[in-house]
Amino acid sequence: MRKKRWKKAASILTAGTMAVMLFAGCGSSSSGGSTSSSSGSTSASSSSASAAADTATTSSGSASGSAVPGMTNEDIIKEAAEQGKVGNWGLGNEYEIQALLAKYDLPTDYLSQDYTMDGFDDDSILLASAMTYNELGLVKNDYDGGYGYGDDVGIIDMNDEGVAMLEDNIFCTKEFAEENPQTVEAFLYASLKGWQYAVEHPDEAAQIVYEAGSSVSQDHQKYMAEQVAKLVTTDTSGNAVASGDIGEMNESSMQQTLDLAKKYAQLDDSSAQDKLESMTLDDIRDTQYYEAAKASDGNFKPEKTDVSIQLKWLPQSQFMGYYVAQAKGYYEEVGLNVNIVSGGGDISETTAVNNGTVDFGVTWVTNLASANAGGMDLLEVAQIFQRSGLVLVYKPENFEK
Repeated sequence: MRKKRWKKAASILTAGTMAVMLFAGCGSSSSGGSTSSSSGSTSASSSSASAAADTATTSSGSASGSAVPGMTNEDIIKEAAEQGKVGNWGLGNEYEIQALLAKYDLPTDYLSQDYTMDGFDDDSILLASAMTYNELGLVKNDYDGGYGYGDDVGIIDMNDEGVAMLEDNIFCTKEFAEENPQTVEAFLYASLKGWQYAVEHPDEAAQIVYEAGSSVSQDHQKYMAEQVAKLVTTDTSGNAVASGDIGEMNESSMQQTLDLAKKYAQLDDSSAQDKLESMTLDDIRDTQYYEAAKASDGNFKPEKTDVSIQLKWLPQSQFMGYYVAQAKGYYEEVGLNVNIVSGGGDISETTAVNNGTVDFGVTWVTNLASANAGGMDLLEVAQIFQRSGLVLVYKPENFEK
């Protein structure tokens, strides 16, 4: 068996594996071998078209089939599910997995996966959840902390399976946006400029994040930047997103995310659950600030010049656009002094924004919808990730007859 044990350090973890869903029910994540029962239904260039192709062929698996001769993705999913060996962390990451299992008329139970890929390595999990920009890199690469499997793995991509849910966006409160429209537009203008530069220069962006206090190794930071660039510049259908369209709120992708959230997210409060299930996109996003930022010549008169943004996790290339905007002086150019606040603390990004501790936050569409259903009044103003980063990774030899 080719392997190099991944160090079980908290610093390796990402927002992908630590996305605690406010108000949302989730399975246990305390071990790699317990079964979580769901309550859901069972029924690297911003303008390059090659980004779409690269994303669709992250490993030896492909968009059209599996890495196992004679077997389809459906065959592999069913075989793993029948053995009870489809893994996920829970904590809000499970909804895409539940939707995938339901797509093939399978029970939506999943095996609780811890925050290492040891379950994949020792075959206790046949289909292990992984973020393309984090855990998949650790499975494939042989740098410090990696398992070193190279391309001898297959993947099942949530985008290709039609169950993708959108992740990182920029949000604030509705009240803040209404009272400080020029501040919101200036912040978006500079942040999007930072993202545009980052996806065009991922190696430089990775170095900027590393010097800002990286939470992962330099090698992994570089890998992460390359993969995040693909999520920012490729949509859920595999089409390239133009540099000038980074941050757009794609109607169909957002609607799919909200629809899946309504079906699989289980909120503790029944009134909040009812509110979630009746929610529309207009309840969680407003495109006017993004459109104004895109159309601007960069001249703003911010109502508030000292602002802050809380990330979902520690400094890493998942958030490289903000660090680049700060390092390159883009925020300063539009009259803003921006404090980038790390996530992962006691106060979630949705709570921090809602109570005014910070002005902006990075969260997932489902987090924002669940928070609003629970009584918050948050507003998405840009959608940075255009594609889900979640895949299931497997060893082809475990399915070969």
